[in-house]
Amino acid sequence: MTVAEMVTADASFSRKIRVMQKFFGLQVTGKLDYSTMAVMNKPRCGMPDVANYHLFPGEPKWTKTTLTYRIDKYTATMSKSDVDRAIDMGLKAWSDAAPLSFVKTNQGEADIMISFESGDHGDSYPFDGPRGTLAHAFAPGEGLGGDTHFDNAERWTPGANGFNLFTVAAHEFGHALGLGHSSDPTALMYPTYKYQHPIGFRLPKDDVKGIQALYGTKHSGQKTSVVSESPHPAHCHPNLSFDAVTALGNELLFFKDRSFWRRQTQLTTLRANSIAASFPQLMANVDAAYEIAERGTAYFFKGPHYWATRGLRIQGPPRLIYDFGLPSIVQKIDAAVHLTSSKKTLFFVGEDFYR
Repeated sequence: MTVAEMVTADASFSRKIRVMQKFFGLQVTGKLDYSTMAVMNKPRCGMPDVANYHLFPGEPKWTKTTLTYRIDKYTATMSKSDVDRAIDMGLKAWSDAAPLSFVKTNQGEADIMISFESGDHGDSYPFDGPRGTLAHAFAPGEGLGGDTHFDNAERWTPGANGFNLFTVAAHEFGHALGLGHSSDPTALMYPTYKYQHPIGFRLPKDDVKGIQALYGTKHSGQKTSVVSESPHPAHCHPNLSFDAVTALGNELLFFKDRSFWRRQTQLTTLRANSIAASFPQLMANVDAAYEIAERGTAYFFKGPHYWATRGLRIQGPPRLIYDFGLPSIVQKIDAAVHLTSSKKTLFFVGEDFYR
C-alpha cells in the first residue's frame, strides 16, 4: 500500500541522500560526505536511479522485434563513420543477448531516433553542458518513445579519451528498449560512466537477465541483425488520425508524431515536413493548436506548456497553459479552437471543455 506523508524540506533532502547512498552501496548517513559527493560528481546518464536490474513502471516494451533507427543529428567531435560504427555496436550488444533486430534508415521517422542535442532541445529534459548528464533515452512507445539524445557539449570519441560513444550509446539503448538503471556496479545499466571497450564486448549477466525478461532468450543459431538499409516508408493508414490541426495564414497544418503536413487552402496537395526542423522547440507530439487570424498568431500546446508563433516562427520561450486560467488539475490540452464570431477560445480536456 502506498503511504503519503509530509516532512520538512531538510528531512526530505536527508531522506533522498540516504536512498542514493543505499543505491550506490555507500555508508548510509543522510549527509553529503566526501564519498557521496564523489559519486554525485561522476558523469552519468540522465535517467533517474532505481534498484537492481529494473523495468520501467508498467513494463513498456516494443511489441515487435525488428526496430528501425535513424541518426538524425551528428556530432562534430567524431566522423560520421565513427558515429555510425559506435551506434551499430551499441545496438548489437543488445541483439546479441535477445531476439531483436535493428534496421538503419536515413529518412523519415524511425522507432529509435538518435541525435546530438544542446541545452534545452524541446523534450523537457535540457542538457547541462560539459560533464554532468551525458545522454538520455525514452522508454519504448509512440512519438518520443525510444528516442535517444546525447549532449553535444561533451567531447565524444571512439576511444578512451573524452567520453566513449559506444559505452554511453549501449547504456542508453537499454533504456530505449525498456530497462531502467541497475544498482549492480558491474552492469552496463549502472548509472555512472565507466569506459567499456567496444571490441568483443558482451553484456554483463545482470543486463542479460533484464533484456531477456522483456524479450525472451535468443534461439540457438539465431543471427544478430543490425542492418544499414532503408526500409520502404509505410503508406498512410486509411484510419489515420492527427494529433492536432490548425489554420496558419492561408494554410492548414496537420500534426502527427514527429511530422506535420502543410496544405494551402486553394490547393489539394500536401507537403510533409519535420516538426523538429521547422519548430525545434517542439521536437514532436503536438497536443493541440489554434490560430487567432486577426492577430496573425497561432498557439501550439504540448503537455503543460504552450508556444506562440507568427507564421512558422516561434515567439519566445514556452509558457504554462495556466496563463489561460485553466485549473492546476489540467496537465495537457486535447484540442483547442478559436471562435472568431464570439472571440472566445474553447479548450477540450477529456470529457470537459473550458471557455
